[in-house]
Amino acid sequence: MVAAKRSAPKEDVEMKVNDAVEDTTVDSMDALLSNSAKKTRVMFSTAYSQAAMDEEESQRVKLTTKIHDEYDDLRTLPEALIKQQKEALKARLKAKNTVVEEVDDSEEKSAVSQMIDAIPDKSLDGKNEGVVALRGKDQFSSDIFGDTLAGSGSLVRRARAKTIRPVWHAPWKLMRVISGHLGWVRAVTVEPGNKWFATGAGDRTIKIWDMASGTLKLSLTGHIATVRGLEVSPRHPYLFSCGEDKMVKCWDLEQNKVIRHYHGHLSGVYSLSLHPTLDVLVTSGRDATARVWDMRTKQAVHVLTGHTSTVSAVKCQEADPQVITGSMDNTIRLWDLAAGKTMGVLTHHKKSVRALALHPTEFGFVSGSADSVKGWKCPEGAFMQNYERKKAIINTLAVNQDGVIFSGGDDGSLSFNDWRSGHNFQSMDTTVQPGSLDAEAGVFCATFDKTGSRLITGEADKTIKIYKEDETAVKDTDFYQ
Repeated sequence: MVAAKRSAPKEDVEMKVNDAVEDTTVDSMDALLSNSAKKTRVMFSTAYSQAAMDEEESQRVKLTTKIHDEYDDLRTLPEALIKQQKEALKARLKAKNTVVEEVDDSEEKSAVSQMIDAIPDKSLDGKNEGVVALRGKDQFSSDIFGDTLAGSGSLVRRARAKTIRPVWHAPWKLMRVISGHLGWVRAVTVEPGNKWFATGAGDRTIKIWDMASGTLKLSLTGHIATVRGLEVSPRHPYLFSCGEDKMVKCWDLEQNKVIRHYHGHLSGVYSLSLHPTLDVLVTSGRDATARVWDMRTKQAVHVLTGHTSTVSAVKCQEADPQVITGSMDNTIRLWDLAAGKTMGVLTHHKKSVRALALHPTEFGFVSGSADSVKGWKCPEGAFMQNYERKKAIINTLAVNQDGVIFSGGDDGSLSFNDWRSGHNFQSMDTTVQPGSLDAEAGVFCATFDKTGSRLITGEADKTIKIYKEDETAVKDTDFYQ
């Protein structure tokens, strides 16, 4: 008991000492925190920062840092680039109707240029290397760095949007109406010599017409249903045709008779196309496939499957994608001809794709559907732009060497657009043959001749119409190039 009583005061003393030490520690921590907060306030206060470094100095430090970090390995611009930039500046000044003098370093400098010149040659890391890459190029500093000190954000050149002025094209007018078919004219093609053209129709015949006079030269019979596709080989004396009777025929134009049949389609064949360099024929139709045929042996090289509905249009070209198909499943497919597989699927259209047309000189194509006419760039199938026109089901497209895009609608609407700018420079409606119903105003097929100066259309009023450019048209220099 006595020992317990003696130890109690000792424990109390130890507890009091610990409490005192703890209080002292807390007080010292509070003092440290308070002192730290005061120093922080002083360091980051507006008055201190402005007193120590004004806005211009801040920008100078920022530029110095960026130049050192981003351009340390590239001190000088190539002479070719300097020359190119000077020429670009002269061209811009000429466009603004200003007097262009020789661009040199003595001309007036921008604020950013002066700030760059004020930066010492010694870099932040102590290396004695000048910021030569951005000196002596004062005329272009505003293009590279922006026109203001604040808000430049980056030292890279910003891309500037360009407005493409449309190229002027003369308006088109009706030149000739040719009658002779007893059904809707569904296919038209021009022979490589540009002396005659062929048409196929719902009356199951193929008719060959003289290009100059429009007179009938020959009628070919053999199909037992509507002829939907025609093409003349540029390398052989052959005419190829396909129709809703599932038949694909090869006609010998020296004997005017069928010499080959290509059997394999399970339903109507809606389109065909010849490869420009290979002896290959590609056809497509209602069986949702495109079939690649060896022209000589009549063997099916590939059956291109992947579409889920009628493949209504097919085009061949020399470079990949060598086969392009448009389908009523709203998609366009780009095909690898060697492998027989899909390279890409374009899903931009929301309605059936009924028409395709390749540009004769540029590596691109257009597609038409009820929602729009769209332009594409090959080989990746990059979307370029929409072409404005009246809303209608697009049955046919054609492009000539001058960059005129023609689109024909199911309601008889005709539209002409500029390839590069997309400008719709002419819209009109077809004139139906007297005695026809207004409902028979559809345009089913169209093609330009080999010179691009004549447009041939096949229509629902059973006629073939030929259009040409208006020679008396005057260019509007205020709007067009």
